[in-house]
Amino acid sequence: MKRLKGKVALVTGGSRGAGRGIAVELGKAGATVYVTGRSVDGGSTNNWPGTIHETVSQIEASGGKGIAVRCDHTNDSDTKSVIDRIRKEEGKLDILINNVWGGNELSIEERPFWELPIEHWDTMFTAGVRAQIATNHFAIPLLRETKHGLILHTTFWDEYKYTGNFYYDLAKHALTRMAYGLSIELKREHIAVIALSPGFMRTELVLKAFQTDEDHWHEVKELTQTETPHYIGRAVVALASDPQVMKRSGQVLRVGDLAKEYQFTDIDGKYHPAFTISRQEGNENKSH
Repeated sequence: MKRLKGKVALVTGGSRGAGRGIAVELGKAGATVYVTGRSVDGGSTNNWPGTIHETVSQIEASGGKGIAVRCDHTNDSDTKSVIDRIRKEEGKLDILINNVWGGNELSIEERPFWELPIEHWDTMFTAGVRAQIATNHFAIPLLRETKHGLILHTTFWDEYKYTGNFYYDLAKHALTRMAYGLSIELKREHIAVIALSPGFMRTELVLKAFQTDEDHWHEVKELTQTETPHYIGRAVVALASDPQVMKRSGQVLRVGDLAKEYQFTDIDGKYHPAFTISRQEGNENKSH
């Protein structure tokens, strides 16, 4: 059943990773999905695997409808033009997935703040946090016209445990606070705003870093408890299909918890519990 038939969604940062998984699952559920990013066929950012056109091809292969729109979300005119196009072509916007993120352009190392490059501010805040603020700025007026809607910010959250990288931790907490503040301002508009935290995803860049692929990842010990980006995509579909989603507005939710509640699995049929950070000998270590 196409649970989201007739809905219009925008997924930012949809060339690869969580953005691609979310876009494909929304398309499978019947939504018309606009996919933005800087990577296009013939010109991928940093020569990374994945483009917005490949994402749309996957949506179409699953029987869905996708539209690829090149957009640099650090450029406000680019972002505005995307929303203008959706207004012109669809006349509405029901679902906004704020997933654009520039933090992968520098290695996210667990080192003391004073040893980290200050350029992390630009990659995580200018190309991440601010890019998501700008998308909200231009998209919310169209969402308000629809008089309902859902905004999701992909983030990382394990209560108040420290992630081990100062800039990453600060940026991800900024996104959760952004969702909370907007949830208050948009409550009367019946627009739910939620921060959504996945686990350790087997993205294209993670597979590349471990010099493996989706057919051989199980041979890599460090990837034993990973999940595919489709897992968060299925969480998004579950939330977007929930008529009581406004009750969750302002919250930070974890994909593993939602999988248990909504009874969905990853594409391989597995259930992955919510990601947690454990303390060992006074240091923060990521674990499942």
